[in-house]
Amino acid sequence: MGVTSVWQRLQVWIQKRLTLIKGVFLLSVLLLVIRELGRIGHEISGAQLRAALGNLDVNTSILLAVVGFIAVLPMLVYDFTIVEFLPGHFSTGYIIRSGWVTNTFTNLAGMGGLLGASLRANFYSASATKKQVLYAISKIALFLLAGLSLSCWVALVMLFGFDIGTPYRGYWFWLLGGGLYFPVLFLFTRFNDGEFFQDLTWTRELRLIIGSSLEWGSCALFFLLIGWALRLPLDFAAVFPMFVVASVAGVVSMIPGGLGSFDVFMIFGLGLLGVGRADAVGWLLLYRLFYYLLPFCVGVGLFVHDAGHRLNRFLAGLPVAILRRGAHLFVVTFMYFSGVMMLLYATIPDVVLANRLYMRLIPFMFYFLSQVTNLIMAFLLIGLARGVGSRVARSFWPTLVVLLLAIGNTLWRENFPGGLAALLGLVLICLIFAKPELSRQSFHYSWGGLLTDGSIYVVTFVLYTVLGFLARNPHRRPQFLQAWLPPSTQVWLNGLGGLLIALVILLTINRYLSAPQVAWLKQPFDAQRVRNLIIKYGGNEVSHLAFLQDKRTFFYQENGEDQLMILFRQKADKLLVMGEPIGNQEALLPALQTFMRDADRAGLRPVFYEISEELTLRLHEMGFDFIKVGEEGHVDLTTFSLAGKPHRGERALVNKFKREGYEFKLLQPPLSDAQYQELKAISDSWLGDEAEKSFSMGFFNRDYLNEAPIAVMTDAQGKMVAFANLMPTGDRKMTSIDLMRSSHDAPSGIMDGLFVYLFLTCREQGYTSFNLGMAPLANVGVSEFSFIEERVAHLIYEYGSNFYSFQGLRAYKEKYVSVWQPKYLAYRRRESLIFTMLQLMQVINRPGMGEKAKFLPRWLDHWLVDEVDWENRE
Repeated sequence: MGVTSVWQRLQVWIQKRLTLIKGVFLLSVLLLVIRELGRIGHEISGAQLRAALGNLDVNTSILLAVVGFIAVLPMLVYDFTIVEFLPGHFSTGYIIRSGWVTNTFTNLAGMGGLLGASLRANFYSASATKKQVLYAISKIALFLLAGLSLSCWVALVMLFGFDIGTPYRGYWFWLLGGGLYFPVLFLFTRFNDGEFFQDLTWTRELRLIIGSSLEWGSCALFFLLIGWALRLPLDFAAVFPMFVVASVAGVVSMIPGGLGSFDVFMIFGLGLLGVGRADAVGWLLLYRLFYYLLPFCVGVGLFVHDAGHRLNRFLAGLPVAILRRGAHLFVVTFMYFSGVMMLLYATIPDVVLANRLYMRLIPFMFYFLSQVTNLIMAFLLIGLARGVGSRVARSFWPTLVVLLLAIGNTLWRENFPGGLAALLGLVLICLIFAKPELSRQSFHYSWGGLLTDGSIYVVTFVLYTVLGFLARNPHRRPQFLQAWLPPSTQVWLNGLGGLLIALVILLTINRYLSAPQVAWLKQPFDAQRVRNLIIKYGGNEVSHLAFLQDKRTFFYQENGEDQLMILFRQKADKLLVMGEPIGNQEALLPALQTFMRDADRAGLRPVFYEISEELTLRLHEMGFDFIKVGEEGHVDLTTFSLAGKPHRGERALVNKFKREGYEFKLLQPPLSDAQYQELKAISDSWLGDEAEKSFSMGFFNRDYLNEAPIAVMTDAQGKMVAFANLMPTGDRKMTSIDLMRSSHDAPSGIMDGLFVYLFLTCREQGYTSFNLGMAPLANVGVSEFSFIEERVAHLIYEYGSNFYSFQGLRAYKEKYVSVWQPKYLAYRRRESLIFTMLQLMQVINRPGMGEKAKFLPRWLDHWLVDEVDWENRE
């Protein structure tokens, strides 16, 4: 009883201090190993080690590297078995990658199996509980040493049954101890009825035993193969028992990979067979390199890939997106850099070769043998760089071919810089990695890109031509330009021909990249489809402009039904959108995303003009900057009245027109030929020699005018003298007008009278609001904290009356307006606002359907003059 009590106390004491005991044991083994390795190191010189490895040629090294990787493969049996214990499905590729990482990491830094368990738990726990993962890993761990245990029995048979490796008989107790592991394991797993072993079938257990045997067997055979490769004169079969003994010692030492303990045993053991210390150390170094280190490096790569994939998925793809954007930018930058460097070298070699900065940069560019090939390749790179920079899919393969040709030609030269080879390889890798970035279907030159590339070519051509003409007259050569001039007329003519060929190449590249036509950009106008959408969901202040047919229409559909319509016109690489999307506003967000996604694939960038504050903020969240372009005036028809002092001028004007027999009428479509001719005469009189505008305003067109009623003023004889076409919105709440024109013989203030009658008539028809349109640049940039662009616009508003009566238009509309609503221009970030505004002005000032219009309405001049007369007359 006393002995039992002492034994129990001893067990408790050991369990409490088990970690400390293990640490002391491990430290003792480490100190012993370090001491022995240090002694061995003193006995071996570097020359001896180099001589020991001297018999290893390149082909043998490659063979050992390949066989080393093959020797690691049997360990994958553990991973293909572990997934059978777990729920969920894992692809073969995933199991191989995960197994390779786990086993190569465990080989080099096993930490008593803790690292392997942790890695397997990380890779295979996606759809399993912690208990299931722990049970599965534990079952696998039991059989990791089964193959080594069986190898111990094989070694004992070789030692005492066949007298192979007799110098190692003294290590029999190591082999016996290791050999006992397998029979104990087999009996324990086969005769245990516990829940833990219920799913450990005969088939699975046999597979694990065979897998472990193959692992340790291939490891031993690979070790022997290295000795054969070193051409050492000994019986390699005799080495096997010692290899097993050293492996058992490595496991017992608990040092990761048996590092040091295995090596010390093998060095002493090989010495018993007559192998010198230097040869033994070289043997072990090669074993560690080809079986442990190289497979581990591949495992690190796979682990980083897996970890990166998980991190990328966790961060919603942001890391890969950033890396791809970086690779994409690097390729584009390098192509432009090398293209410009080659261009300088081909045109003014004497100048650039004397420049220190250029000579420092020249090791990082392409090289071609002749002036013409340098010129052609330079512009090939510049042209394709623009396509790659614009992320056009069609640019990938031509760019890859050009880079391969340039790299091949560059590296063909003798004594090329090694750094250049690495750089060019990196360029190719980055191009391939960035391929998913090249997702656009077509290419459209932006004004900025056209200015940059065009300037490069034009400046080069003009400069080269001028230098050529100066070189032909030796008496008039300026001395300071001597280095700039071509050495001969033949060289200059060659370069000039190369520049002309380069121009053809640039044009061909541009045509190739922009060749695919996007169907929805060329969709014909469907008036009935537009009407149906407006009838179903209602329109807005710009929906009626669709019938001008000077803009394209983009329809967003859900379940095959039109939900929203966007009006736009293309200019260069911009899609200029007029106003807000029209239709079902509940589908606004997906419609915008679809439109911008389709525009991006087509290589185009949307710009939204005259949009509300709400839509502006939504677009800002989607990567748009914005600038205020003015305010839109709305008249509250429910409270509109001519009574009171503020409208005494309008009252007097209306009364005057009544006395003189002027009448207000609404012409209903379709117009008769006589009505159309009368309206056309008024429009022509009002236009004079000016041109029609379009896009954000209407122009005189019969089909357009036939889409809605037209308000007219007639004189006492019934002749039309002024008109304005209504712009219904479809919701019967708000209406507006577009064209407002009067003839030369119309009395002053006729349009004011037309407005008053329109307000009253629309109120009678049930409308509650009347849209008076934009007051451009009104209240833009009035704060000291406004954007610079807005403050510039404010200066134009204050002092630009010589070009356009911004303040006068605002003051006139102020008489009627109940509320002003701000309007904005939204454009993509990092886009040039100057180019965007110029493109917008060009589209607006483009004559609509070939007819004429006027920039400043003539009736606006009458309004501004008559204001004072009405005040004085009242």
